[in-house]
Amino acid sequence: MKALSLLGVVALLLCGNAQACLQQESENNNNESAADGPLCSGITVQAAIGNRTDQDWYAFDTSASGDISINLSHGNNADFDWFLYRASGSYIASGQSSANPETGTYVASPAGPHFIKVTRYSGTGNYQLTVNFAGAGGGTEPEPEPGNCSYGARPSKPGGLSATLLGASSDVCVSLTSPALLLMGGGADVDAAFANRIAPHIQGGNIVVLRTSGTAAYNDYLQGLTNAASVETLIVNTRTKANSDYVDWAIRSAEFVFIAGGDQSDYLNQWQGTKVQDALMHVYNKGGAVGGTSAGNHVLGEFIYDPDGVPGAISSEAVTDFCHQTVNISSNFLTLPLLDGIITDTHFKQRDRMGRSAVFQAKLGSSGRVVAVSEATSLFVSANGNAVVDGSHEVYVLRADSQTQYQQTSCGQPVIINNLLRYKLLPGQSYNLLNNSTAVSPTRLSIDGRSGSFYSPTNPY
Repeated sequence: MKALSLLGVVALLLCGNAQACLQQESENNNNESAADGPLCSGITVQAAIGNRTDQDWYAFDTSASGDISINLSHGNNADFDWFLYRASGSYIASGQSSANPETGTYVASPAGPHFIKVTRYSGTGNYQLTVNFAGAGGGTEPEPEPGNCSYGARPSKPGGLSATLLGASSDVCVSLTSPALLLMGGGADVDAAFANRIAPHIQGGNIVVLRTSGTAAYNDYLQGLTNAASVETLIVNTRTKANSDYVDWAIRSAEFVFIAGGDQSDYLNQWQGTKVQDALMHVYNKGGAVGGTSAGNHVLGEFIYDPDGVPGAISSEAVTDFCHQTVNISSNFLTLPLLDGIITDTHFKQRDRMGRSAVFQAKLGSSGRVVAVSEATSLFVSANGNAVVDGSHEVYVLRADSQTQYQQTSCGQPVIINNLLRYKLLPGQSYNLLNNSTAVSPTRLSIDGRSGSFYSPTNPY
């Protein structure tokens, strides 16, 4: 390993903003210099080997000499191996048998930086990696450690902030295990998603509803469905409020944050680069749930449809010009590993957004995916990537494969795309966002913006 790379990893391990224990793999971690971390002793990481060339690197720092024990478990149709390294040199231990879990212990390793590489011998799919060693691995306790959820006293509410609280004013400690996401498509909310997915996840914890305008109508509704200790609606409509200690405390101490509908461009303008952004990531990293409906759904993906002052994109217009003025995509808000490479869409079938989402996918390129949720419908995503549909309508996934052709994607020209994969997920069906596995068979979708009837098949839904 180059010295500069090692220094970068050590800096990451010591950085105050990177102390959360890693619980979910974040690509691209395919080499030592891009190692994911920090691993914390005894904290399981959910991850996946997605293809034949994928390999995953992880970093951790032991605080004293001692044994390092590794446990790698995976699906029955795969055979994955692990390799343990110090900061330099060849691997010092490995698990390369056909056992599942693949376990092993290196006795009395000296203190310092270490790395683990996970590779495939055969198969692909999800795996779980747990490492036990001397020290927590990040230099501090997890963010926060399960069972120790003290965030101190609630700060004073700044003047002008609308904060409506129903229930307990203090933080309720809940031991969380792994993060989850809730993507809702707008229109009527999905009672079953809150009652059957969120309620068991948060175990009577605290909920925050985040928005830049509107009312506190969600408070009674969500408390009734989830039995939450409290539900608080925050109207965070300025960057000053988004950087307030009160808002930061309320979000961080919550087990579930739900971003209401509204204007996703306004959300980015007021929250990006503020304490709100950091606090949302904190909730996810500690194992909480983060969700949103309509505009609140849009801001969850790695890529965000962001009209920001221009009219909303309409399919019949977006397909006529690959660089249509209404198609603007932003990024760098949340980095949720479950939504890597994904842009979301909402109100999908009801507002015929298949055309514009196909253009979104083409802009992201062959590795990009669209997850589009129709009204009165939701997608609950567990830490292992499995995403299940609830509600009244469908969720659609658009992605490319070797047969997909971006025939014409130039500014000023109609969009022509051939053979996109289109998955239609009905209530109760599922799709794994980490490895694209599903029991649902896809169909092929083509777009030809030169024609008034630009879908093939004519009904793309």
